[in-house]
Amino acid sequence: MRRRGWHISVLIPARNEEDLLPRCLFSIQQARRSLPATVTSDVIVVSDCSQDRTRTVAEAILEDSGLVLETTSGIVGSARAMAAVAAIERYRGLLNRCWLANTDADCEVPEDWLVSHLDFEKRGFQAVAGIIDVDSFVEQEQCIEERFRLTYLICADGSHPHVHGANLGVRADAYLAAGGWSRMRSAEDHDLWNRLDREGHMRVSDAMLKVITSGRRIGRAPSGFAEALAAHSEIAA
Repeated sequence: MRRRGWHISVLIPARNEEDLLPRCLFSIQQARRSLPATVTSDVIVVSDCSQDRTRTVAEAILEDSGLVLETTSGIVGSARAMAAVAAIERYRGLLNRCWLANTDADCEVPEDWLVSHLDFEKRGFQAVAGIIDVDSFVEQEQCIEERFRLTYLICADGSHPHVHGANLGVRADAYLAAGGWSRMRSAEDHDLWNRLDREGHMRVSDAMLKVITSGRRIGRAPSGFAEALAAHSEIAA
């Protein structure tokens, strides 16, 4: 019998993240505990080209509450897609009752993060894009924090123009109808978000949905957030 209750899968690509992954997973486990008892959930971590203890760390923390996979694709879009495929296969339920909550291994989510994702669905949205903030700028040049704060636009009504794979949720049926994650090395989040729009799915961009990410100087994906921060130095120069 196919399940009718809600299920949330948290999807996380990770590459050489043994240091920051525990923070991420412990925060997600706390967010899972905040879900109503009627909502089931799991976590899918995809270790992509990791040469450290990423997989071991993930397995030790998740135990039987999720799945840890490995790939050598070296492409973040492929890792995200792999996680989504595994999540949907594990769920085996009604796709319009399954929510895919995406984040990154260097992020920390708030306790109400998953509850908030479902609240957006209850309001009629099939996809939500949240925002990010930075935990520390100590690895960056002195001007970076100010430039980031000045240019990271949040509208007066709480909407925003940002799309981050680190904070993006989508209902599984809408995700599949839009074609899922593309096998892209960067900008895979914008690509999916735009295709969801073209397919006519209801989307919302809300600054109330926020995660904390690392302000590290060297990122894991080309043209990712670390490079976006570094570009502020060039602008200020």
